[in-house]
Amino acid sequence: QVQLVESGGGLVQPGGSLRLSCATSGFTLDYYAIAWFRQAPGKEREGVGCSSSDGNTYYEDSVKGRFTISRDKAKNMVYLQMISLKPEDKAVYYCARGVCGEKRYGMNYWGKGTLVTVSS
Repeated sequence: QVQLVESGGGLVQPGGSLRLSCATSGFTLDYYAIAWFRQAPGKEREGVGCSSSDGNTYYEDSVKGRFTISRDKAKNMVYLQMISLKPEDKAVYYCARGVCGEKRYGMNYWGKGTLVTVSS
């Protein structure tokens, strides 16, 4: 069955870096977009960015230049590298499978999330 499992969250100081991982299984990664979302306390879930099946990557303005999505096809892994983290980046981060484009997401499978806390 389709599974996505996030890992790598934790506590980091403002200005620090963190890399989240999304382990995928049960499907061929090449055929699908994988997106990252986040949900901060008291807020709705929002898109962070996406790696589309045709090799493009898209990022929301709030993270552009700081976050990078990459894939390791051999390991069926998708990563979210985050640098220059800010307190407002604190959230539960989710990876999801589906289709995506510029500021457009259509996801049908979700992981359970990993918590990122940015605090001094």
